[in-house]
Amino acid sequence: MLGIRKVLPLVLALGVTVLTGCASTDSVTEWDGLVRKPNARLNAVFVKPDAQVVAYRSVMLDPVQVSFDSNWDPNRGTRSTSARLSADDMAAIKDGVAELFREVFREELARGGYQLVDQPGPETLRVTPAIINLFINAPDVSAPGRTRTYTADSGRMTLVVELRDSETNTLLARAVDTQTGRSAGMWTITNRVTNTADARRAIGVWATALRRALDDLYGRAGS
Repeated sequence: MLGIRKVLPLVLALGVTVLTGCASTDSVTEWDGLVRKPNARLNAVFVKPDAQVVAYRSVMLDPVQVSFDSNWDPNRGTRSTSARLSADDMAAIKDGVAELFREVFREELARGGYQLVDQPGPETLRVTPAIINLFINAPDVSAPGRTRTYTADSGRMTLVVELRDSETNTLLARAVDTQTGRSAGMWTITNRVTNTADARRAIGVWATALRRALDDLYGRAGS
């Protein structure tokens, strides 16, 4: 089986190419042998033509790799040393997003009766995700204080995900989708709580899309 260390660099490279090579993915019709199919849930979905897909009952979710937007500088304009983010702070943000990702996916898949497993199986779908271009407008990793930060939205992040048959390692589909934090049309307080809530909502969109795709294989009228 192709290891995650070999899969993800390709996913990341292709994801960045698609996202930065044009204003949107609208003009991309084929990607690495996969053909784009219309999808109302995600920005772009590419599937293997004539793939023999079984009705998967469980999901093997690879650890999500998280990377920040290349233009993101959380310390830009920050004069206070105590308010600056360290390398440890940034690593903690990545770990927190990855942990939240797995938690939300487990909860959503459980709603449909699907179980997260650690080993390949005949009815197990392997999901290899990567979150790229993570941009947080007002990161908050310090202890609560009197300082308040107001933003029009909390930020954005993009999911690039590959779906494979866990036993044969056959690539079945790839998807790309960008989610932006809540936009209330006005400047609102942004802190660790609101950032986490916005991240949970974004990841929830992706988890629901996967659960509904699995439901479609069973012919269920998913919610």
